[in-house]
Amino acid sequence: MSVVNNHDERFAKMSFATVYPLYLAKVERKGRTEVELLQVIEWLTGFNEKDVGELIASNANFESFFHKATLNPNASLITGLICGYRVEDIENPLTQQVRYLDKIVDELAKGKSLDKILRKSA
Repeated sequence: MSVVNNHDERFAKMSFATVYPLYLAKVERKGRTEVELLQVIEWLTGFNEKDVGELIASNANFESFFHKATLNPNASLITGLICGYRVEDIENPLTQQVRYLDKIVDELAKGKSLDKILRKSA
């Protein structure tokens, strides 16, 4: 039980400013762009490019980041495995939100179309 709590606490305190460049490097290595990365972040959180820049500049942690976010109502459509965990089965809301973000960044890096990542109906 304490392992899970430590895991959740670690996510809460993790700096978005530290993780963002890793997300960017990952998608750019796979031929995607920062514009596309910002588009998926905006879809999930409601944060535009300016907001993301301010969150990075203020060194916001994920707890603060998601507290300020307006989560997309279709975020629950994000399913699958990320780092060995089923996103839809994660019980801690903050940890699940961080994993939602991880999952859509992975989908972007893997070449999935933006319409599919943004859960737009066909």
